[in-house]
Amino acid sequence: MRAIAGGADNASDLGRRLSISKQAAAKVVALLEDRGYVARMDDTADSRRKLLTVTPLGHEVMQQGEAIFDALRAAWAVKIGEPALDRLEQDLMLLVGDTAIDLDAPGSAGLEQD
Repeated sequence: MRAIAGGADNASDLGRRLSISKQAAAKVVALLEDRGYVARMDDTADSRRKLLTVTPLGHEVMQQGEAIFDALRAAWAVKIGEPALDRLEQDLMLLVGDTAIDLDAPGSAGLEQD
């Protein structure tokens, strides 16, 4: 939903942003739509396209998820200390990078060690 809220306004764009196939993105959209988290609307510029938008319920669910993560992070900071948690986050960003990992790619691309 975060990718849709961030501008991925159709299944193809969502697939590109998540590094998944258009078909997989369409399945994700269908599930999110069934649960009421996103809605599809006709694109006035192209009648073949359906535009995606996050519903108020979807925004509420994202806010709840953020609150849960904030509480978890605070508990981790108490357990290992804020400096250690900051280092852990930096290390994880180095390992993962800023692109999504395609776990279906041959050889688990993106997981190889240098």
